[in-house]
Amino acid sequence: MNPTDTTTLFAEHALLPGGWARNVRLAWDRAGVLLEARAGATPTAREPRAAGPVVPGMPNLHSHAFQRVFAGLTEYRRSRDDASGCADSFWTWRDTMYRVALAVSPDQLQAIATQLYVEMLHAGYTSVCEFHYLHHDANGAPYADPAEMAGRLAAAADRAGIGLTLLPVLYQDSGFGGRPARDDQRRFVASVDTLLGIVQRCAARGVRIGVAPHSLRAVAPTALQALLDGVRDIDANAPIHIHIAEQQAEVDDCLAWSGARPVQWLLDHAPVDARWCLVHATHMTPDESRRVAASGAIAGLCPSTEANLGDGVFDAPAFLDAGGRVGIGSDSHASVSVADELRLLEYSQRLVQQRRNVLASAARPDVAERLWQAACDAGARAAGRPVGALAIGRRADFVVLDAAAARDGLSPAQTLASAVFARTGQRVVRDVWVGGQARVTDGTHAIDAGAQAAFVAARRGLLREI
Repeated sequence: MNPTDTTTLFAEHALLPGGWARNVRLAWDRAGVLLEARAGATPTAREPRAAGPVVPGMPNLHSHAFQRVFAGLTEYRRSRDDASGCADSFWTWRDTMYRVALAVSPDQLQAIATQLYVEMLHAGYTSVCEFHYLHHDANGAPYADPAEMAGRLAAAADRAGIGLTLLPVLYQDSGFGGRPARDDQRRFVASVDTLLGIVQRCAARGVRIGVAPHSLRAVAPTALQALLDGVRDIDANAPIHIHIAEQQAEVDDCLAWSGARPVQWLLDHAPVDARWCLVHATHMTPDESRRVAASGAIAGLCPSTEANLGDGVFDAPAFLDAGGRVGIGSDSHASVSVADELRLLEYSQRLVQQRRNVLASAARPDVAERLWQAACDAGARAAGRPVGALAIGRRADFVVLDAAAARDGLSPAQTLASAVFARTGQRVVRDVWVGGQARVTDGTHAIDAGAQAAFVAARRGLLREI
């Protein structure tokens, strides 16, 4: 390769797959693929240098972009009953979400997603898996282009400069046993053929695609099998994501329907393997945890959303001890922060276990380092893209941690730990590169102001409608 086709960056410290390394040269080609990630290098006189420790960019494995527009706006008590005093729950929150979903236009969705994806980049996310179910117009009718809304998400990702795996969602029923969809779910509902048509259109436009049967309560067994057969013909390696066992009510309803718990039923009736991401999986038995770990499937955890909605706490120690893989997502975007998700993942375990440093291991005693590496690896698998590591053949997606001011003088491991576990008021991320392109430089994205203004206008319009 001609040297002029190669871009390099020298990092005094970088987090490689084997751990922290000194004097690392990163080099990538015009396609943004890493050609070199070598420790012990000597910088040339004109070689650009990272302004802080470098870590692989984090994949965000679960996002509902439109929900960013009402994040923080449901934090008040509004539903009461005489017995318990307050009946607010995931299910009452969902009613608000449906009102927003029925109102958002294609232009508004693109504005919301663009701002969200810029926020993700600022937070250290360099890829996103978009769990997309707003397929139709407000009346439930298809757009002239059935992939209109999917295309708006792809355009938003392209403008922000974040990697995208688009997961069109199959949604057909309102509950187990094929209960008819509710009227306020009309924008979601699609046949298997319609959904696969959206997948094909997106793939033809160069978008990395997967599929997402929404949940066992929303997709009957026959439809699930038809979806899996159809996507196999399009891309046998396409990621498959599903909401599962998020709420105890879901577990109870699944038991009443089938005599089995959701994860148990899925493992018994679907070819769950390393292509699958089981989103939330909050309520699993020890046996289910072992079986999911053995399958190679990813547990897609969204700690800030799970806490916000009162879902419960995932049993991470049991799953990790069984060899399971966990990644993180921002889901409803109550928080858009890699650090927040990793911190809350560890802290929730501490509250349950009543001990510290629960998710450290003998091989990786530093909690922040272990969680960052584990979530990057699992997120890459869930995204179905060659990301998540500073290694040859992977995308040149990486983050330069802000080591200035309050973190001055810390080792790279201490800088990462401080970024995750010590909220000092300092920014965590200084620079972000995606596919070898600088997207955030010294805390600034090129479209910060414009994206925010468009988002505020979209939110203002939607709040008048709902």
